[in-house]
Amino acid sequence: MVLSEFWGTLALIWVGCSFVVLDFSVMSPVIHWIPAAALRRALTGFLFGTTGGLIAVSPVGKTSGAHINPVITLAFWMQKKLSGRLALSYIGAQVLGAIAGAWLLSKVFGRWAFSVHDAATLPGPSGDFLAVVGEGMASICLVIGLFLFLRSRTWRKYTPMLFAPLYAVMVWLEAPWSGTSTNPARSFGPELISHAWHGWWVYWIGPLGGGVVGVALLLLLFPWLYQEVEIAKLFHFHHDPDGVFRSQRWHQLSEDTGSRDFGEKR
Repeated sequence: MVLSEFWGTLALIWVGCSFVVLDFSVMSPVIHWIPAAALRRALTGFLFGTTGGLIAVSPVGKTSGAHINPVITLAFWMQKKLSGRLALSYIGAQVLGAIAGAWLLSKVFGRWAFSVHDAATLPGPSGDFLAVVGEGMASICLVIGLFLFLRSRTWRKYTPMLFAPLYAVMVWLEAPWSGTSTNPARSFGPELISHAWHGWWVYWIGPLGGGVVGVALLLLLFPWLYQEVEIAKLFHFHHDPDGVFRSQRWHQLSEDTGSRDFGEKR
């Protein structure tokens, strides 16, 4: 599971950030085909979100749940759907996968990647404070959107389809403030490879703080959410052979009913 999380995050950075390079490198023809920066931001966000959604439905997502973001892992841990040890292992794998993905990106695109700091996210001209606020707000939207999908039996199976339109809108609106990371690992990998460390702390405090606030708001607005989000995955909800993606409450109820399939039958 941890290895799958590593490979999933590597793919997110390598493939997802490739669109950042293609859409914003001064050497790319895309900037001439689509001169409007706002439209390119929306397109980049859509393609980045599509990459995450495809990873969620892939064998990687079946194995690890495709968190590929410390914010998502933290949110599931706060919901008690994931043990602390596995959550820390996931975050470590995500950071290492992001470093590997950023390194591969720099090797594949060379000068193109160098021209955009290997797709590193940097605070905009409005300053670090507004970048933190922007990252926090975007991460709140991510967590709330994700868990609202996961708590609905009707919409749950469409969860991977959420990310493309969500990131298209968020990157279009918020990227001028911070680049719209919402993912500390996604920012750390390119920062390390490009040595672009300005405002590095923004991409830990903003997304993680936003994730905490998002979960708190959900529990305040939907107090029954604890029961309805059954498994710490974005897809493949019925695949948990080792029983590590469900809360202790689920395991207790499962034992009481004498069925490991309680989560699917309730």
